[in-house]
Amino acid sequence: MSTETPTERQEAAATRRRWVTLAEVVAVAGVLIAALTLWTNWSDHRADEADKIAAQSSAAHERSKIDLSAIVQDGGDTLLLKDARHDLQDVTITFPRALGVSAQRPPAEPVIDGSWFSAPLLKLTDGGSDDRAGRLPVLVSVQYFDGDATRSASGIYDVIWKTEGRVLRGRALKLEGLRVRQRGGDQAKLDAIWAKEKPAA
Repeated sequence: MSTETPTERQEAAATRRRWVTLAEVVAVAGVLIAALTLWTNWSDHRADEADKIAAQSSAAHERSKIDLSAIVQDGGDTLLLKDARHDLQDVTITFPRALGVSAQRPPAEPVIDGSWFSAPLLKLTDGGSDDRAGRLPVLVSVQYFDGDATRSASGIYDVIWKTEGRVLRGRALKLEGLRVRQRGGDQAKLDAIWAKEKPAA
């Protein structure tokens, strides 16, 4: 026979209940910790994937971007347009309306030819020093290959020019380079730049 008193039995039962409750708390805490660990791992994986996708997208955008430069050719008569990452296909050069030069689309190599605009520019700068220098803003629109895709881009570039006197044949225009002014742009923006910055006679 048990020698426990009713009070002792109640205390023993209460102790067992406390142990059961503690075990339940530990079990629930273990489940919560496991769930939190799983969620943290999943969240980190998603963040890593998002960072990877963003980096790939940024790299693809950077590769697809056009960065035109120019090589001076023919003693300064022409500029050969180049891009380090892409093969240029069609190129259209648009001039300020006030210059009176129609848009040019070279059929072979992507060039800017000084003969297209030398006469009006020499006329505009006539009457002063034979040796002048300046910038002519032009809108350059290009089509190019980006992998297998054909893309297009445009921007306003400054054609760097100078004039020099010749002993028997008046003044000559020479091209010295190309510098990007802005990506994008249109005829109105080009005309506004030229109105503000065109050389005085």
